[in-house]
Amino acid sequence: MAQSPIDLPSRLLLNLKPWRNATHWRVAFSGGLDSTVLLHLLAHLAQTHALPVLSAIHVHHGLQAAADAWPAHCQVVCDALRVPLHVVRVQVQAGASLERAARDARYAAFSSLTQADDVLLTGQHRDDQAETLLFRLLRGAGVRGLSGMPAQRALGQGSLVRPLLDVTRAELEAYAQFHQLHWIEDPSNQDRQFSRNYLRHQVMPSLTGRWPQAQASMARSAAHLREAQELLDELAQIDLARCVTPSGFAWLGLPSLDLAALAGLSAARQRNALSHWLQPLTRLPDTDHWSGWTDLVAAASDAAPVWRLADGELHRGAGRVWWLSGHWLRTPQIHDEWRDPSQPLHLPDNGHVMFSGQTPAGPLQIRYRQGGEVLELAGRGHRDLKRLLNERAVPAFVRGRLPLLFRGEELLAVANLPGLDGSAQDGWKLHWQPTGEDQGLR
Repeated sequence: MAQSPIDLPSRLLLNLKPWRNATHWRVAFSGGLDSTVLLHLLAHLAQTHALPVLSAIHVHHGLQAAADAWPAHCQVVCDALRVPLHVVRVQVQAGASLERAARDARYAAFSSLTQADDVLLTGQHRDDQAETLLFRLLRGAGVRGLSGMPAQRALGQGSLVRPLLDVTRAELEAYAQFHQLHWIEDPSNQDRQFSRNYLRHQVMPSLTGRWPQAQASMARSAAHLREAQELLDELAQIDLARCVTPSGFAWLGLPSLDLAALAGLSAARQRNALSHWLQPLTRLPDTDHWSGWTDLVAAASDAAPVWRLADGELHRGAGRVWWLSGHWLRTPQIHDEWRDPSQPLHLPDNGHVMFSGQTPAGPLQIRYRQGGEVLELAGRGHRDLKRLLNERAVPAFVRGRLPLLFRGEELLAVANLPGLDGSAQDGWKLHWQPTGEDQGLR
């Protein structure tokens, strides 16, 4: 009989020490070797240690016939360990990479179930880390990608933790054999058309045959690169602190940065700072796509350049770069007559407007700029709206959705712009609250 890796439980407890006060530990339980060992370890540790509430989550992708039997297998294992099991069925979106689509669906399910103070535990180990490093190296990843899988990261309202990253697959197999555990062997893991399987079965054996410590060395390199990424993140925070300056258009509620401060950095530091800023907003562009940033910075001062990214757009205006997503990328619709000006008026895809002070006499309507509008100002006479917006350096992306108050064909006010937003003589102002939708935060 195989010898038990007796230090594995103590190593696992040590790795999980920062999360001992969590409300709930949820194990991502595929039924495979890694997650079976992790669940078994935790279930037995819970008998002798005060641990958070333990449960398991099995995600059923429905991608192969064999997988239909896996939820039942997982239920048998969990019943034997007296661990509650939650089976989640997901739809995998068709795409170029089935591996990535399945992973995205799986982690979307995990995220939705991870509540505040919850920890989702996954079974990735040191061999997986080495494969990840090599896989990303072959795809041309940068420092962040080559730092491998983090031991912890935010997920949903809680955290994802990988407590076995310092454990080898051989150690997990030894533990499973000693305790006579049964696990699922996914047939797709042998299909070498998938890149990771090719690396695992074809490339890694050759590497470790020549360099037995290859996987340990790769994991160590990933740790070095994680440290390098931490330094880059610290530098980005220093640089961004100079770019997050007050804006005259803070009421837009949009993330923005001072363009001059950002453009004053070296090209490498610009990319580093901007990547750090964009990371919670959108999937980051690859190296070739960064030319869009260069074009945005280099555009003429009177231009309105746009850099389109996966989940939104960067615009330039009023000396700043702005992040737009969601409703901000949809054209607002002209609204009907404002029948009850004493109540806020909802604007489709554009927030709402309301009055402060005395409500002006009607009939009133909110419209959007078409060109050629003229506003009468006290002491200045009739002024072209385009010139007034230029004087106030209103960003181009705002101009087409800035609410304009009309009475018949007379333009009475432009929301939120001091001096244009109402009548001091009659004691009223028009206020616009742009849409409160999260700006692409993921």
